[in-house]
Amino acid sequence: MRVLVTGADGQVGTELRLNVPEWVELIALNSRQLDITDLQAVEVCMAQYRPQLIINAAAYTAVDRAQTEQQQAHAVNASGPANLARSAETAGAALFHISTDYVFDGVSESPYDESALTSPQTVYGRTKLDGEQAVAELCTRHLILRTSWVFSAHGGNFVKTMLRLASERDVLRVVADQYGGPTSAKSIAACLWTLASEYRGKPDSFCWGLFHFSGAPISSWYGFAEHIVAVAAQEGLIEKRPLVEPIPSTDFPTPAPRPAFSALNCDKIRDFHAVELSDWREDLSAVFATLGRL
Repeated sequence: MRVLVTGADGQVGTELRLNVPEWVELIALNSRQLDITDLQAVEVCMAQYRPQLIINAAAYTAVDRAQTEQQQAHAVNASGPANLARSAETAGAALFHISTDYVFDGVSESPYDESALTSPQTVYGRTKLDGEQAVAELCTRHLILRTSWVFSAHGGNFVKTMLRLASERDVLRVVADQYGGPTSAKSIAACLWTLASEYRGKPDSFCWGLFHFSGAPISSWYGFAEHIVAVAAQEGLIEKRPLVEPIPSTDFPTPAPRPAFSALNCDKIRDFHAVELSDWREDLSAVFATLGRL
């Protein structure tokens, strides 16, 4: 199967490249090689490579900066997916698109399922929701995968920030009243390749639509940081273990408000595609093993 991966240098794109199955003929393009906001460039790319499946891992993910860079965020997160969806539909290709927990308002007391009402509170969340809607409207064979709190050994993310700060400070003050599901980019890539394999094997009966996939168990940022620091110290990735101090989100204001609770209910993807949740604690250990080899 010929698969086009966009955003190939991001966290998920990198893991898709590093873990490509043998049955995949991969075309992996970063933003310099394919600007998904340019419809003509997307059409030329589709004509050149003729992929059977597109996995869109491209996104504008600078959540705070998006509050002021609204045009750029909308171009990448909404117009870009729309361009891919139009081109995929014209070419008869399928489209897998990655989205986010930030499409929700964060006021729920239980994990959000796919039928929950969306109400994004940030520019990032609104543009990602616009992208979802474009994909659903413009491409018949689409799968939208919402995920959350992505981390990996590559690029910038919370895990690597905590490791850096742990080597610089004796105390880390981390928000303890925001909850979600930390998710490794490698587990997202594995999920996407599993779905692609299923589509390859039974294209006529594949279940399309919207699905949630995130790591388990649910954690606060504080709980996530505590575990990062404890395991990093144990593995020798940091020389000393700093104190991790829980703080309310009011003590750490950000330009873009974070959802207080954005855990995702992932029953649907298990029921329809037999994809099980990944334990982020095990995935974190694997990330540390990779970082130890770098």
